[in-house]
Amino acid sequence: MASHVLSGGFELAVWNRTPEKTEALARRRVEVAPDLESLGASCDRVFLCVTRTEDVRECLAALTRRARPGTLFVDHSTISPTAAIEIHGELGAEGFAFVDAPITGGSAGAQRGSLTIFCGGSEANVRAAMPVLNTYARRAERVGGPGAGQMMKMANQIAVGGALLGLCESLSFAAKAGLDLKQAHELIGSGAAGSWAFENYGPMILAEDWRPGFSVANQLKDFGYVREAAQAIDAATPGTATVDRLLKRLADEGHGDWTTAGLFDAMRRMGFDE
Repeated sequence: MASHVLSGGFELAVWNRTPEKTEALARRRVEVAPDLESLGASCDRVFLCVTRTEDVRECLAALTRRARPGTLFVDHSTISPTAAIEIHGELGAEGFAFVDAPITGGSAGAQRGSLTIFCGGSEANVRAAMPVLNTYARRAERVGGPGAGQMMKMANQIAVGGALLGLCESLSFAAKAGLDLKQAHELIGSGAAGSWAFENYGPMILAEDWRPGFSVANQLKDFGYVREAAQAIDAATPGTATVDRLLKRLADEGHGDWTTAGLFDAMRRMGFDE
């Protein structure tokens, strides 16, 4: 994502909790900030992409120590929608601007610059973020006010979970039925059942390649936020609950670092009554 920003003609400074991840950009003469405080002091727009609500809060606490009033913070992490609303208020009270802007499209989408981004916040703040977002997004849109970006991401993760379950249940059934798995993937994926999951995760299942991508642990983290948000608005999410339970089975077996497509492996080992 940072590479696309650089290619888009923007001046760029970066920081990462894993310093080695900045080396490729440093070779392109991108400034690598020594710490988050320095990064916040040197930028008028700051884009974050970390893991959990707690990580976002920790990063923002450091970034805002020396940041100038009016600095725009855009968060691409998937976090609690309630926390996103709180952060909007907290940063606004300190004179900063904030957009909750979770992303979807996976590591491949980031590499291709074809992510979809759900933006929550004021029209002015989203508009200010757009020139940068458009360097690595196929589609970036404002979906509402504070927290709306995260709520849209929750809806996205519900759909992602359902598509994953459909793929893994279908192909594990085909495998147990003695069908040619490659042929099943090609034929089913080319018809009405075709999906992003079939296209992108199907080849991983055929190769039994469980390297993430997007990990079981991260998907379970997101489902926790889905559950919190669903309870708050009294929304039924039975499909998500099923996928959550099945992925926890993989995590309990020590496979939290697998790609979520590894759900196929778990389902292939399960019986009818499980």
